[in-house]
Amino acid sequence: MGRKSLSRNEGKGVRADGRSSGRKTNLLLGAHMSIAGGIHLAVRRGEEVGCTAIQIFTKNATQWIGRSLTDADIRKFKSECRRTGIMAVAHDSYLINLGSPETDLRVKSIDAFVDEMERAEGLGLPYVIMHPGAHRGAGDDAGIARVAESFNTVLKRTSGYRVRILVENTAGQGTSLGHSVEHLTRIVNEPSAPERLGICIDSCHAFVAGHDIGERRGYDGFFDLLDEKIGLDRLGALHLNDCKKGLGSRVDRHEHIGKGALGLDFFRFAMNDPRFTSVPKLLETPKELGGLDMDPINLGILKGLVGGAQAAVE
Repeated sequence: MGRKSLSRNEGKGVRADGRSSGRKTNLLLGAHMSIAGGIHLAVRRGEEVGCTAIQIFTKNATQWIGRSLTDADIRKFKSECRRTGIMAVAHDSYLINLGSPETDLRVKSIDAFVDEMERAEGLGLPYVIMHPGAHRGAGDDAGIARVAESFNTVLKRTSGYRVRILVENTAGQGTSLGHSVEHLTRIVNEPSAPERLGICIDSCHAFVAGHDIGERRGYDGFFDLLDEKIGLDRLGALHLNDCKKGLGSRVDRHEHIGKGALGLDFFRFAMNDPRFTSVPKLLETPKELGGLDMDPINLGILKGLVGGAQAAVE
């Protein structure tokens, strides 16, 4: 399955400090941006720090119900995306758990995820990135079966939509699902319309879940296995995050690029991997450090790794 709905918009270039250079590039690189004050402002915030791609929440991620998007909201957002050439993707609410054994919570999660899909479809976004949920003691097999069943309901209710679902790998905390390649394979292949599902790989989550992607052999082994079991043509996005905790710790704590346990080699591999040229690469790192805006700094480090260049990390 190819990335059928992935936009190939060109965006403005990124200087060594991460800000706009004014030249054109095919590199899709950016960060999660706030929608505070209006969803279209997320695009402008991305432009200001040199993004060619952004991730957004389409509503408050810690609430079940959000304000409906108006025609004006949608028009302004699409206008900003056209003006800047920035590609945008959505991430769903953290409250959603499609694998819950509790029927009320699972039904509530399905309704909320359908709403996420409707919002993304209205905005013209290609993907909704989501965490598959947790089995809450019911076991992996039962949890994965419930996720597949929930997806079947979601896909039926959103029949004809162009927006696709990207299942994000998880860190493996508690009873969360999706921390292994086996989990991801079953989650995206068992639903009735697997062509509408793909994956998003988070570097921090993969590392702390036990995949040693910070060294060459581990990196190649991890992505080769994903290609064999799922297909890298179904990889719709990468979350580029370093880790506060170590390999196999299963503790989900993101760190600035090159400042954590994962280190720079993974990011050098990913930024120069020809298989990922058209895949949006998105930061979810802390926004500030010591009063500094860290998005342009982290973006600059990543851009400096392209072509094998060494990036200075102080």
